[in-house]
Amino acid sequence: MTTLIWGVLPYVAVVLLIAGTIWRYRYDKFGWTTRSSQVYESKLLNIASPVFHYGILFVLAGHIIGIFIPMSWTEKVGVSEHTYHMFSLIGGTFAGVLTVCGIFMLLYRRRFKAPVFRATTRNDKLMYLVLLAAIVLGMTAKLTHASGDGYNYRESIGPWARSLFTLNPDIGLMHGVPVLYQIHAVVGMSLIALVPFTRLVHMFSAPVQYLFRPYVVYRSRDPRRLTARPERRGWERTGS
Repeated sequence: MTTLIWGVLPYVAVVLLIAGTIWRYRYDKFGWTTRSSQVYESKLLNIASPVFHYGILFVLAGHIIGIFIPMSWTEKVGVSEHTYHMFSLIGGTFAGVLTVCGIFMLLYRRRFKAPVFRATTRNDKLMYLVLLAAIVLGMTAKLTHASGDGYNYRESIGPWARSLFTLNPDIGLMHGVPVLYQIHAVVGMSLIALVPFTRLVHMFSAPVQYLFRPYVVYRSRDPRRLTARPERRGWERTGS
């Protein structure tokens, strides 16, 4: 069972993520969407959506830093384990609370706004359940082991996660890891596997290129010409 969970399940999740995303892109391009329900209700969505998305981005950034940056690197720049633990505890709790608040507002909206509720699928319910479970379990595990320097997952979970990329997972590192952290990791891997088959797939089509697009130049209409202007060849000079 240990080999199955910590040596096989991570690769199954990654294969489902990659293969499912490719399949979704090839055969369900029109379904590659958040299935936005803004047309049914927008007032609450305009609050809940930014809260959730900013929160989940902070959570993701925290996981990347905590898992993929070795403890030796932070020690070399003078960050002690206690300092890192406090930063992780405060920042992680803030990000988790922000994400959970966003999820609960989205769930409230979906349950008590009739048009949005009717547009909610079983797939959406499963996605919200697994996502909320992953966030809550992570926060519970962190807060449960918050005393002192807390549980140093950078000596166990971090190296195990990095060993997966060498195709030689060190499953022995997961022995002795607190149960809540283990459950959180399993639910997290399940969430990764579900991404291509839910609305979460839209994270791969975020309009990042919008940040680098050229400026759009708007020109005011000449009040002396209220009718359509005659077409002229070539470029027109713009006023300052």
